[in-house]
Amino acid sequence: MAKILKVKPTRMELLRLKRRIKLAEKGHKILKEKQDALIMEFFTIYDEALALRRELNQKIAEAFEQLRLAEIDMGIVRLSEIALSVRPNKEIDIKRRNIMGVPVPLIEAEGFKRDPSERGYAFVSSSSKVDVASEKFEEVLELAIRLAEVEETLKRLAREIEKTKRRVNALEYIIIPRMKETVKYISQHLDEMERENFFRLKRVKAILEAKAQP
Repeated sequence: MAKILKVKPTRMELLRLKRRIKLAEKGHKILKEKQDALIMEFFTIYDEALALRRELNQKIAEAFEQLRLAEIDMGIVRLSEIALSVRPNKEIDIKRRNIMGVPVPLIEAEGFKRDPSERGYAFVSSSSKVDVASEKFEEVLELAIRLAEVEETLKRLAREIEKTKRRVNALEYIIIPRMKETVKYISQHLDEMERENFFRLKRVKAILEAKAQP
């Protein structure tokens, strides 16, 4: 049995509580729909994250294999010198977008794949294997940034789902039952008062009628 609210058992309070119950039930319905929609969105993005993670792992393996071949071809010392001469990559711009009212990151960046001439190292002191390894790591960078955006979105959606779930449960199992129990209590109290008043009036009437008799 749900606890009742500490209110005065009056008709005014009864009407007010009934209005509050209707609003709470409407709010519960809206929140439940939001929770269901957020869960659907979460699992859609979760599938995307899994696919990106698998692709990223594959790209990382390919990139390190090409790096190994470049190291065999150029030697670790020369490869390290080439790496130090590589120009910094393009910066990213982190903005925000909303998914059902939840702010999530939106990472905007131009493609990270570059022509060999844009990377900064000299062709004459390099080899095609270095170019291939560089291209593979640029692909890794693109995927890693995309995955970071998706995984952060998942974290924020999960937090919002949990928060919405707590509110839904509070309304469904605590607030609404407590208000309904209070309405029941007030109704019973008012009915009892009406019965007492009825019997009191009946007794007063009987007394008056008895006095009126000669």
